Amino acid sequence: MEKKDWVEIPLVNNTNRPKKRFELQLENEIIFIEYILTKDNSIYLTHTEVPRSLEGNGLGSIIVKKALDYIRKKGYKMIPLCPFVAAYLKRHPEDANGILKQGYSV
Repeated sequence: MEKKDWVEIPLVNNTNRPKKRFELQLENEIIFIEYILTKDNSIYLTHTEVPRSLEGNGLGSIIVKKALDYIRKKGYKMIPLCPFVAAYLKRHPEDANGILKQGYSV
């Protein structure tokens, strides 16, 4: 798969692990964001990981964007505890419009 096709990788919401996470699978590697979903539909994004072999290719930003789109579609309110997600939102504050939990800012 070529780099230009990476944005087409489907986001998987994997709830079958001890820690729930959004995943992208690429070349036998998994890029993921761990999260906690509360009963009031608040979603805490806690950790993002890109395998070393794939770092520097924009895959972290791709998975954050896809996760935010998912959160928006589900009507959840997001709390970006992960430093990578927080940094992404500082660069792209418009992506947090309507989904950032009250009391949190980018």
